Amino acid sequence: MLTLKAPAKINWFLKILGLRDDGFHEIQSLMQKISLYDVLKISPADDLSLKTEGSIAEKDNLVYRAAALLKSTYSVNEGACMELHKNIPVGAGLGGGSSDAAAALMGLNQLWSLGLSSESLSELAARIGSDVPFFLYGPASFVYGRGEKMTPCKNKKKLYILLVKPPFAVSTAWAYKNFQSTRLLEQETQDQENSLKLYDNLPKLTKKREKVNNIKLLIRNIEEAHFSAISGSELNDLESVLIREFHVIAEIKDRLRRLGAVFSLMSGSGSTVFGVFRSENEAEAASGEFQDFWTAAVHTITD
Repeated sequence: MLTLKAPAKINWFLKILGLRDDGFHEIQSLMQKISLYDVLKISPADDLSLKTEGSIAEKDNLVYRAAALLKSTYSVNEGACMELHKNIPVGAGLGGGSSDAAAALMGLNQLWSLGLSSESLSELAARIGSDVPFFLYGPASFVYGRGEKMTPCKNKKKLYILLVKPPFAVSTAWAYKNFQSTRLLEQETQDQENSLKLYDNLPKLTKKREKVNNIKLLIRNIEEAHFSAISGSELNDLESVLIREFHVIAEIKDRLRRLGAVFSLMSGSGSTVFGVFRSENEAEAASGEFQDFWTAAVHTITD
């Protein structure tokens, strides 16, 4: 039997650049693995099967879909009995399903002695989900395209983080759909405003946008943990979308900062918010102030 740990992730930032011709959104993000894990156990069998808790049907689960895709693509005659133990909450912006799928690809590549490279597995992973390729590689990467392209990054030190998830899940599809609707409404409003006034504040707006879009500087500040140089309100384009619908997201961010977090942000498409603390003890102590929420004190994975 193989036992694999599938880590969760956070997004240090998430910029959405626009809607692509294929229906996906063009993004830029810095994704980071953290020490919260699902566990996938795989053993030889004649057929494919998956046992796990939750309401997702077996053949809709990303683990099963990954296994079936690998099996059909390489004409594998063997099967596998897979057992998934979930610790990463669903609909939390922590990438649990994608990480589980990547673990299945890596585990079955070994079980079936396929000898596939990370690049070959990554091509399959991108067909399963945009975040899946990230989990095949190192602890942190700058991802772009629809999320399937990446450049490795590395934080300078281990960071201690408190994850706080309110008692509801958020569908990634819902978050992006509402972002697109909001963007269209904002553009329509901006067009109306621009037709009524001169562009006397354009230089100021341009300078602000250039600062936000300096991705290399942003990544370097995060790698070196210079959080004082970063404005969190501009780092996740989906955050404002969720806050309009779920005000508790903003409340969690504010409470984390008041409890001593040096940085706080919603991860991915939510609903989890994370805070970075100076020590493990501070993160664990802060978790006691969120009795009505799911919490986990974790750290970044650095190797």
